[in-house]
Amino acid sequence: MGSVMSTLSTSGTSEQVIPAGPPVRWADEPKTTDCLVASSPPMARILTRLERLAPVDVPVLLLGESGVGKEVAARQIHKLSPRAYRPFLKVNCAALPADLLESELFGYEAGAFTGATKAKPGQFELCNKGTILLDEIGELPPALQAKLLHVLQDRQFSRLGGRSLVTVDVRILAATNVDIERALEAKRLREDLYYRLSAFTVYLPPLRERREDITPLLHYFMERLATRLGRPPLAFSPRLIQACVRYTWPGNVRELENFVKCYLVLEDEEAALSELLGKPGHGNGDGNVGGLLRIPDHRFSRTSDLKAMVRELKAEAEKQAIRLALERTNGCRSEAARLLNISSKALLYKLRLYEIVFG
Repeated sequence: MGSVMSTLSTSGTSEQVIPAGPPVRWADEPKTTDCLVASSPPMARILTRLERLAPVDVPVLLLGESGVGKEVAARQIHKLSPRAYRPFLKVNCAALPADLLESELFGYEAGAFTGATKAKPGQFELCNKGTILLDEIGELPPALQAKLLHVLQDRQFSRLGGRSLVTVDVRILAATNVDIERALEAKRLREDLYYRLSAFTVYLPPLRERREDITPLLHYFMERLATRLGRPPLAFSPRLIQACVRYTWPGNVRELENFVKCYLVLEDEEAALSELLGKPGHGNGDGNVGGLLRIPDHRFSRTSDLKAMVRELKAEAEKQAIRLALERTNGCRSEAARLLNISSKALLYKLRLYEIVFG
């Protein structure tokens, strides 16, 4: 983009230009996942797209569920761009109320509100010549969306309580996990702002749609976290890897990283495996398998006997656990019995009792 020049507006309003300052490497920025692991074809294509977008100074809209790595993708764009040695700042638009968010983004002048004893620059000024990520852009209040649109169009804004215009040179990246079409229909997101941001859109798929990345991510996070925590890395057994690959990871990469951290700290593979098998979303598509049982209303109308209800729920839980164990072990009864920590004879008895036929 061109250099920033100081001018005087036609309305007589003074204009303040933020100097670029010398190039600085921001080594003290928040430490986050700094690697996009891409073993799956969808992620390989995304990496290629990010590499092509990085050198071109245009806004980019990053879409995807929470935890898929939108911030990581934004940092990758910044790292590969000509602005790499300038600041990268992230602002969560959903974390602050509208009045505080405006002062956080655009700063304020002394006397703008009670307690504002001196002027303070906002994130856009602090990020001059760098890259700013507006996370959860779908939660930005309408009034601030209009102000942001002005920044995108003219690279100008005024501080809260100020009259002079501030000109900055900032590359804007935006991210959201909301349904864009619904947000536009509900008027929660301005169409003109959306079209300004969405000329280049990158959708990051959830982890359940790119299971080839799960195993490499497990090893990547193990090495990274072991170094950070000063612990020897742990191995992943085939059984644990299979359980991880079959799990749906509703929290995506962020949840997987936390899982590896817990496994590394506790050093207990059986506990890690039990945690995965006990979560909803790890099974044959039944959202209840391995999770908490739901108690239908009709059971309360049919009986008020708590003991009878508990017996019925216990039997249902046992049937679900047995089916899940058989599925995990491809129908091997001895292995399923070991997984359930019961004898093969006890498992055979329960198979007959509950009339479970597998395979």
